Amino acid sequence: MGASIGHAAAFLAVFAAGLTMGPAQADDLPVIKVEMRDGIITPTTIEVPANTRFKLEITNSGTSPVEFESTELKREKALAAGSTSSIIFRTIDPGTYDVFDDFHPEAKAKLVAK
Repeated sequence: MGASIGHAAAFLAVFAAGLTMGPAQADDLPVIKVEMRDGIITPTTIEVPANTRFKLEITNSGTSPVEFESTELKREKALAAGSTSSIIFRTIDPGTYDVFDDFHPEAKAKLVAK
């Protein structure tokens, strides 16, 4: 019986440690910041980690609405003037992906996953 109690205590200790650590939160992810402003996307080359979860934080510092979009990545996010929002990417394969502002067709960038 003593061995069973020891195993149970060890299991409970590991279980309790897991509860205090909790699952990985979005706040624990690498954050890549992008600024959109009235037809300009900065940076024009957005470097992100390949095969890793990350958060793309997009800020519209302009005076008109913007829409961050990538047809290849099947992602889009519309933002009002002066707002910030995020897109969580589970993982993306290494490569270069086109990004644009659907409201300002001249605004283009590349998202490069390495």
